[in-house]
Amino acid sequence: MGRRRGWWRGRTVLAGAAALFSVVAAAGQATTATAAGAPPPYRFAADAERIEGATNTADAVRLTPGTYYRSTIRDNGKLYYGLRLDEVSSASGVSDASSASSAYVSATAVPKPGTKVTYSDGIKVSLQDSDGHRCFSGDAGIARFGPTESPRPLTAWASRRAGPGAYTCKSAGTYTVLVERTSGPGSSLDDWELELQYVSEPALEKVTSTAAPQVWDSASPQALDGLARTREGGTSFSGARSLEEGVWKDGIRAGQTLFYRVPVDWGQQLDATAELGPASGDGYLGNALVMALHNPVRALVDDADVGYDGSRKRTGLEPLPPVAYENRFAVDDQAGGMRFAGWYYLVVHLAEEMSDKFGDGPFELTLRVRVRGTAGEAPAYSGAAVPRDVFEVTAKDKDAAASGSAATGGDGGDGGDGGSSSENIAMKAVAVGGIGTGSVLVLGLVMWTVVARRRAGADAPEAAVPVAGGGASRTYGRSRAR
Repeated sequence: MGRRRGWWRGRTVLAGAAALFSVVAAAGQATTATAAGAPPPYRFAADAERIEGATNTADAVRLTPGTYYRSTIRDNGKLYYGLRLDEVSSASGVSDASSASSAYVSATAVPKPGTKVTYSDGIKVSLQDSDGHRCFSGDAGIARFGPTESPRPLTAWASRRAGPGAYTCKSAGTYTVLVERTSGPGSSLDDWELELQYVSEPALEKVTSTAAPQVWDSASPQALDGLARTREGGTSFSGARSLEEGVWKDGIRAGQTLFYRVPVDWGQQLDATAELGPASGDGYLGNALVMALHNPVRALVDDADVGYDGSRKRTGLEPLPPVAYENRFAVDDQAGGMRFAGWYYLVVHLAEEMSDKFGDGPFELTLRVRVRGTAGEAPAYSGAAVPRDVFEVTAKDKDAAASGSAATGGDGGDGGDGGSSSENIAMKAVAVGGIGTGSVLVLGLVMWTVVARRRAGADAPEAAVPVAGGGASRTYGRSRAR
């Protein structure tokens, strides 16, 4: 009986080792496949709360400022989410719009890779008061795939701008965020994932000018030269790679979208260009490379695109005004987007169709980023923004830009399909086992030794089986250059 019991335990241990080895090996194979195949999907904020959008205003889930949310929207769907904005009153008991905060809500729509999209497909975001009147403050609120017709994350936004110059949505109370998906003929009917963000901006202590600056340096700066440093982009706003002024190189695959962020302080101007290197192939693709600039509340400021024929091509943002609170009063959306300091996001997408003419890549990508001007004083806010520091450039932000660290929230959320990516599966497998592939092999040898000893003396006292651990860490996915 003792000999039979030892044989059975040895067999059980071996089965466990084989199973663990299979998990780690499969995870490694999946990681290799991901690295060599399709670009990784959008990484949602790790702490995003999953909610369901309502089909009517009465059932709308209320959003909290400073919180990330995940949701899903169907083809041509309409979803409602709730907001409760300032219950701020004057001495007379009447709501005082000049002392109320401004609210910014963004929605990033994420189709699955390979989804068929058309020119007019997109996402629309609007904000409504309790009577159903739409708040309007010059925000377009619409994002479309446009002529690239290439699936990628799209971000639209809406706002309630309080204070002087605001003609609608002045009162405190319950508001509704409406997110709409528009689909044209021939597009896929698959669901799109959504990432929602709500940011609250306090009012000023004292009202100053209600007109946008009229004079600023609008000349296109000379192209920034210098030695290019390597810094790999993230796959979402939450995982955006930090950049400071300089020339940066990366690689981008067909169908991939890369996110970077640059700290821009009050009074400073941001200039950026994106350059796609040469490649072998034949033909021409219009709107191959698209670069967009989003401000700290993820609102679109400007975008630019360029066609590609296999030779080096460059595109850049239009000259933008220095960051100023008063820019919000500008008629032009580009100037209006430069209304607060903080992290500005450069989002670069390479059309999926590139693979048909020039291969999957990766293709050489060069970013030239310039931040002009000396940082000025921040406006005197009457309170704190939510999330805190969103409209500031701190010493920590400058350090992050210098070192190239990712945005808060990291780049390790779930994949765009709502499930774990192969990279996450691999990481979880190793985390659970606490060992690397090499350690698994060592463990297997140890187990064979234990079994042999038990067969030689099944009646001897059982010895503890040593478990290999503390093996060298393994990096899954792309390495992050600093």
